[in-house]
Amino acid sequence: MRARYVLAEMINEKDSRSSRIFSLCIQILIVLSLITFSIETLPNLSPSVQRVLFFIEIVIVSIFTAEYLLRVAFAENRLGFIFSFFGLVDLISILPFYIGLGIDLRSVRAFRLMRLFRVLKLARYSTAICRFHKALLLSKDELTVFGLLAGILIYLSAVGIYFFEHQEQPDRFGSVFHSLWWSIATLTTVGYGDIYPITLGGRIFTFFVLLVGLGIVAVPTGLISSALIEARRLEEKEEERQTEQIAAVEPES
Repeated sequence: MRARYVLAEMINEKDSRSSRIFSLCIQILIVLSLITFSIETLPNLSPSVQRVLFFIEIVIVSIFTAEYLLRVAFAENRLGFIFSFFGLVDLISILPFYIGLGIDLRSVRAFRLMRLFRVLKLARYSTAICRFHKALLLSKDELTVFGLLAGILIYLSAVGIYFFEHQEQPDRFGSVFHSLWWSIATLTTVGYGDIYPITLGGRIFTFFVLLVGLGIVAVPTGLISSALIEARRLEEKEEERQTEQIAAVEPES
């Protein structure tokens, strides 16, 4: 029973020494996994290096698999954890290894790219990333509305530049779908320069699209910034509440 309690405390990320050590080890393994994945892409690797990399991958996947099974076992709502964000990330981080084990098909090799999802596991152990996740949740309604508005503006910009430039540049602005690339590059203020207007109307229209594009970049930045401040305020409020509860219990003990 004692061992079960220690495991539950460690897995559920309680504020204990064992939990902090466990979190640090998992973070190191995630970074090591990403490094080995990058090394695997190097050309002309010797068979010995490939064997070492494969052995490291086996060890890492085994630990991640044990971690996933323990989290499922100690979860209060097992089904809820399995289909939660972190539950799916934990599963996807180990799934490519088992899918591609012993199979040498090109279509299956594509699943190896899913190993990159392991970087998302760091979100569980980073306070800053958790705060950013809270900020996104706080501003999700505003960001959703903004995303819909941005999509409408991208489409309208593509339609507008199509009518201005279609006759002069039928190869570049052959349809609204062709114009969408210009619209996205312009509204995001990237402006690659591979497609640009040559007519007077098209240039004037592009000027106004660029002005709108500045707002498209600025609005979500402001929303997330204010949400991060609010998330930090809520964390400080929760810390104060916990401190008050501890202070209230100590005199009684």
